[in-house]
Amino acid sequence: MPTRRALNHLFGVNYLKIRRLGTVRYYHEEGPNEEECLTPEFAFKKLNKMAQGLANVDLVDGKLVSIGEDSVMKDEGIDQRIKNFKYLGRLYLGTPSVQQSLKKRATESSLDAMEFIPELCFGRSDEREPLTLKTLTSVCSYLNVSAQQRKSVRLAICSQVNQHRIWTGALKKILSGLKAEIESMNFQQCQSLSVKEITVSKQIISSCIRFLSETCTTFNPDSTSWMRVAPAPKYNHWPSHRWEDLLEMFNDLIKCSKNEMGVLPHMVKLEIMKEGLYQIKDVLVVRDIGYREARHQESLMQKKLLKALGHSSQCLFTLLQYYLYGSVRDLEIEVRGGVYERKDKKNGFCLCIGKILTSDNEKMIGIGVKQLDKALGLFKFIWETAEMKGVLELQGHLWCLGAEDRILTYRGNTFYLHAIKL
Repeated sequence: MPTRRALNHLFGVNYLKIRRLGTVRYYHEEGPNEEECLTPEFAFKKLNKMAQGLANVDLVDGKLVSIGEDSVMKDEGIDQRIKNFKYLGRLYLGTPSVQQSLKKRATESSLDAMEFIPELCFGRSDEREPLTLKTLTSVCSYLNVSAQQRKSVRLAICSQVNQHRIWTGALKKILSGLKAEIESMNFQQCQSLSVKEITVSKQIISSCIRFLSETCTTFNPDSTSWMRVAPAPKYNHWPSHRWEDLLEMFNDLIKCSKNEMGVLPHMVKLEIMKEGLYQIKDVLVVRDIGYREARHQESLMQKKLLKALGHSSQCLFTLLQYYLYGSVRDLEIEVRGGVYERKDKKNGFCLCIGKILTSDNEKMIGIGVKQLDKALGLFKFIWETAEMKGVLELQGHLWCLGAEDRILTYRGNTFYLHAIKL
C-alpha cells in the first residue's frame, strides 16, 4: 500500500482514502465538498503519463530489472515510481468498466472450449491485491489445503529437498548473490560502512563458498564427499570440519551486515538459512567416504531437517524454490487472483493470477509470462503433492498499455494479454 506521499504523487493533491460500501473514494483535504471517484479515464491518463519513464523497467520477484540490458537496477526513485504504477494499475482493474469488460471476455470464452476465463476472477478487491509467497503455509492457504494434507505435503517435500546437493547449492546461490549485491552497492550505501567491514565481509563469503565447495570434493571415482554425525572423541579420526564452522562464519558475516548490508535481500536469506544450519551443526563434513556411507549420512541429515523444518519455515521454502527453479528468492505475485470452480466441468478448477506491465514490449511480456509461470508451477506442484481432488487449470493474466487482447501459451499454460485502455 503506497504511503500518503505516494498517493499525493499519484493524484496530484492531498487526498483522503475512504471506503464506503465497497467503493474507494478520494476526498480533497482542502475542500470537503470536492469529491472525486477513481474513473477509468483518470486512471488511464495517469498510467499513460507514469509509464513514459518506465517503459524498459519492471519488478521481477522484488528486483528492479532493466529489461533492455537484462540487469538489476538500484534506483530508489524509479523503484517507488513503478510501485506506484502497479498500485494504480490494481485500482484501475477494480473500476466498473474494466470489470465489465473482463466479465464480457469471460462470457465469450465460455463458448470456446479452448479458451475459458472464470466469470468471477479478480472480482473482489482482495483478489487484486499483491501476494508474496515465502512459506508453504502461504501456498497451502491459497489453495485451501486441509491440515491433514499439509502434513503429507511437508513430509513429501522434505524428503525431496533435504539433500546434500540442494542444501549446498542453495547456500552457494545465496552467498554468490550476496557477494554481487555488496559489489554493486552505490556510493551512499557504502558511506555507512568502513572499508574494513566490506573487505572482511567479502573474505567471509569467499571462505563460506570454499567450505561448501570442499564438501563436494572427491579424490577418487569411488568416493563421495559427505558428512557424518560426530562420533565419540576417541573414535574421531576424520580430519574434517563441522557444519557449526559454517554457522559461525554466517554469524560473523551477519555481524558485519549492520546498516545498509543488513537489508540486502540475500543477507536476509542468509539469516533465514541459519534455521536449518543450526539443526545440523553437530554433523561433520568429511571427504573421501564410500557411496553407501554417504547415503547413510544423507539419511541422517534428512531426519534432522525433517524434524525441525515446519510448514512456516522460510528455510524449507527456499530449499523448495532452489529444487524447482534453481532460485532462492521469494515469489512476488502482483495480482493474487484465486482458485475458481469451473461450472462447465465436474471437479474442474481454474487458478488465475496476474501482472501489470508498463509497455507491450515483447521482451517485457515474455519476462512477465515466465514470472507468472514460476508461481503457477509452484501452485501446481503443491496441488499434486497434496493429492487435491479435481483437475486444476492454470492461467496467467497480464495487463499492459498499448497491447491488443490476445492469448499466449507457455509450457502448457495459458496466458491472457489484456489492454489497458478506455
